[in-house]
Parts: sequence; structure tokens; C-alpha cells
Amino acid sequence: MTGTDIAVPAAAALALGDDALVLSHRLGEWAGHAPVLEEEVALANIALDLLGQARVLLSMVGDEDELAFLREERSFRNVQLVEQPNGDFAQTIARQLYFSLYQHELHTQLAAGDGPFAALAAKAVKETAYHRDHAEQWALRLGDGTEESRRRMRAGLDALWKYTGELFQPVEGLDGVDWTALEDRWLAALGGVLERAGLSLPEGPRTGAWAAGAGRQGLHTEPFGRMLAEMQHLHRSHPGATW
Repeated sequence: MTGTDIAVPAAAALALGDDALVLSHRLGEWAGHAPVLEEEVALANIALDLLGQARVLLSMVGDEDELAFLREERSFRNVQLVEQPNGDFAQTIARQLYFSLYQHELHTQLAAGDGPFAALAAKAVKETAYHRDHAEQWALRLGDGTEESRRRMRAGLDALWKYTGELFQPVEGLDGVDWTALEDRWLAALGGVLERAGLSLPEGPRTGAWAAGAGRQGLHTEPFGRMLAEMQHLHRSHPGATW
């Protein structure tokens, strides 16, 4: 499957579904490793919300299991931000802050319309409001905490900043989205959170590896290949198995 043979709005469903699927898996990697028990539950719940979104979206394209477990790396259309490794807890929070602010604003726009994603967005916007609040509260806690927590939060924000520009590249099939307004609201919301946390917006270009929109074109960063191999291993090892 390539970008040229995906029908619209299936192309959009695949892009949004892959975003949710990949980030769900990354958050699931915290199981057994979160800093406190409460975060085991919180991160698992966010991961399950995202997985539910991914299932609905991928089912609009084809068989959800085949799309998740049998595609090659170049067929995935997720943005590069969501595939980045968890790093320490602060870096995970930085990634979640960037993405949940974006996803909440996007779903708010989609829910207000009457397109094919309006019903899904209306449900998802409630979930992403929680995801956003969780990320914001931790950003405040880490940024306005100890010198070490502030340093780690700053480092996480800086490390992932270059991947945020891709979030606002128009997605084929997502009609009615004002991408400029979406980015402006995202920047304003992010700036407000960071100011309250005693932090500031990172400096430098917001362009990830290769070019803006590379993940949507099937070009991914090195960590994604390793993550995908782990995610698909069981299914590929036992094809056709039922549980």
C-alpha cells in the first residue's frame, strides 16, 4: 500500500489512525516502568483511548489487524513525533503535551463540521481533553518543581521541538480544517502552559528529519523500525492464530 493508491478520505483515516496507534504503543511501553503506580493507570488509560481511536480509523481503511501488524514501515503514515522513544518521564510528557494539544484542537475542529470524521471527533475530543489536562499538569509539576525536574522537562521539550512542524502539514481528505488557525491556537496554548511552568518555547526550526510532512509520506526515523518490529513480532510469528 502506498500513498498513491489510498482513496480519500481513507488516506486521512490512515494518517490519523497511525498517529493514534503508534503513540498508544509508545505509552504502553511504560507498563511496569512508570515512576509511580498512579501513572501506570493514567498512561495505560490514555494508551487505550488512543488504541480505540486507531481501531475505528483503521477499520475505515481495511482490516485493522492487518493494517497494524502486517504493513511495512514505509506504509505507515504517522507523524514522526509520535514514534520518538519515550526517553525519561519528562520527555514522554513533552511528547504528550505537544501531541495532545494538537489532537484536541484538531478534533474540536472536526467535531464542529459534518464530515466523515465528525462523529469520531465528537467522542475523541472528550478523551483528548483529559490527555491534554494530564500532560499540562505534569508539565507544570516538572517545570515548576526541582532544578533537576525543570532541566529534564526543558531537555524533553527541546529534543522533540523539531518534530512539531509536521503536525500542521495539511492532511489529504481532512476537509474543513484551518491548519493555520490550528497551529496558532496550538502555539498559544503551549506558550500559556510553559509560561505557567516557568519555561519558554524552545528555539530553533520546527522541521523534523528530512522535510516537513515526511512521516505522512512514509519516511520515518530510526527508532520507528525497532518499535515496529517489536509491535508486530507476535502476530507475524503466529500468523492466523486466535486467542
